Amino acid sequence: MSTEPQPARARPTSLADIFFSFTVLALQGFGGVVAIVQREMVERKRWLTNEEFVEDWAVAQIMPGPNVLNLCLMIGNRYFGLPGALMALAGLLIIPLIIVLLMAVAYAQFAQHPGVAGALRGMSAVTSGLIFATGLKLVPALHNHPLTRRLALLFSALCFVCVALLKLPLVYVLLGLGAISWALVFRKLK
Repeated sequence: MSTEPQPARARPTSLADIFFSFTVLALQGFGGVVAIVQREMVERKRWLTNEEFVEDWAVAQIMPGPNVLNLCLMIGNRYFGLPGALMALAGLLIIPLIIVLLMAVAYAQFAQHPGVAGALRGMSAVTSGLIFATGLKLVPALHNHPLTRRLALLFSALCFVCVALLKLPLVYVLLGLGAISWALVFRKLK
């Protein structure tokens, strides 16, 4: 049995590190940032484990407001409290806001051009692929989940069917499936 000390966990070194990390993250995300957030925070920077990311992402999705903003606030708060949360938020918003404003001016000039419409349709397909690929990369994190991996994937499939195919309102699906999964986890952990 090895008694080697575990390496120190990676963490942001300063508020500036949080600001610039989230700025870089935001500048990479076009249309769907979840794939980028997972890669940067879990695989590259190692500020979160896969399990922590899945847990934080789940909480971020049920909170009001944009999911990625909720997640960045949670990560910033985890390491530096309220100042960290505010720096993460500023990093995620300031530079992209300036870029979006400039792009809005350009789009107003060229919106009718067929190449612009085609480019936007192409980007939406790529974004869907990124989100799907990230979901697949996160499946191994379900290994330690109180529900079995099979049951967690069943809930994912049910959610997809309810929202995408049956067109049920997301809030009802989250409340219904969320309550059932919460009850199952509560019962299993009790």
